[in-house]
Amino acid sequence: MPQSFYVTNHDHHKNAFTHIVERVCNEHQIEHRKTKIKHPWTNGQVERMNRTLKEATVNNFHYASHDELKQHLHAYLMAYTFAKRLKAIKGKTPWQFILNQWTIHPKYFTINPNHFLAGLNI
Repeated sequence: MPQSFYVTNHDHHKNAFTHIVERVCNEHQIEHRKTKIKHPWTNGQVERMNRTLKEATVNNFHYASHDELKQHLHAYLMAYTFAKRLKAIKGKTPWQFILNQWTIHPKYFTINPNHFLAGLNI
């Protein structure tokens, strides 16, 4: 069983609660890694994706409202997930990769990923 960690400023306090993320990770025996504060280079993939999202949205477009930004971001993420082919996953879209993994390793999934598609799920 993995060790539980406290995500509070009061690690030493006997009544400090375990954060929900830590509890879920512990229940499913998932290793939860954290990066150091103010050290973004330790988490390059996330930082690169954040940069990609900014370049596709706020760095190149002006939005009259927060809802406009949300709509554009949603459209971009749908196009990225279902249409953008990535070298890192051998020319597949992220969605194709997920479906492929589901057919190879269904035990890693708790739900059929096809159920997340909009429309009729057959």
